Amino acid sequence: MNHFRFTDLIHTHSSARIEETADTLLINRYDLLFHEVTATNLVEIDEEGQRKHGNDHLRVNFAGCNIHSAIHKARPDVKFVIHTHTRAGAAVSAQAKGLLPISQQAMMFHDAVGYHDFEGFVLSREERTTLARDLGMNKALILRNHGLIVVGRTVAEAVNRIYNLERACEIQIAAQSGNTPLVVPAHSIQAHLGAQADAQIQLDIEQMAWEACLRLIENEGTDYRL
Repeated sequence: MNHFRFTDLIHTHSSARIEETADTLLINRYDLLFHEVTATNLVEIDEEGQRKHGNDHLRVNFAGCNIHSAIHKARPDVKFVIHTHTRAGAAVSAQAKGLLPISQQAMMFHDAVGYHDFEGFVLSREERTTLARDLGMNKALILRNHGLIVVGRTVAEAVNRIYNLERACEIQIAAQSGNTPLVVPAHSIQAHLGAQADAQIQLDIEQMAWEACLRLIENEGTDYRL
């Protein structure tokens, strides 16, 4: 996330479910930049967004905990959730038509993106319900006037999804800046690519890409395992 600049100072978050421990999630600590996050400074929270016993002294983003825990609770199949506030993602979230099927990356999310209307900082218990409802069984959720969320059954799936969704938003903003009509593939082509994105071969490719990402940050000397 830090390498690809999918960051907003200390204000966005990623989470993971600990399968060995019931009702336990990991989320990044609020006061750290993304390049400072390591295995041992992650914070344990539960599916209600509360810090687990022994973590009370650690700082957390309560809006972030609310968002992530609500999604994990509603979607037991989801092991990883990533949320971003990038310029391109926030720009697309503010557009009435949302994500446009004008790039290969965007069409990988064909019929698999939900939209959630802006309600301010996500601090209320009531918004947990509407977040889960608007995500449904989709791969991604666009938070209107806010940013992007993706979910994944594996870390490889989640990381590839946020990478492709961010690129799709960047391409959309760049294409719109050309002040010329956009080419939109036929609905049948969009659906075809959406199905291809869910094929087993694509999951294998995502795993290779995840392993490449690990090599990338390891070659930079990042000691994230500490």
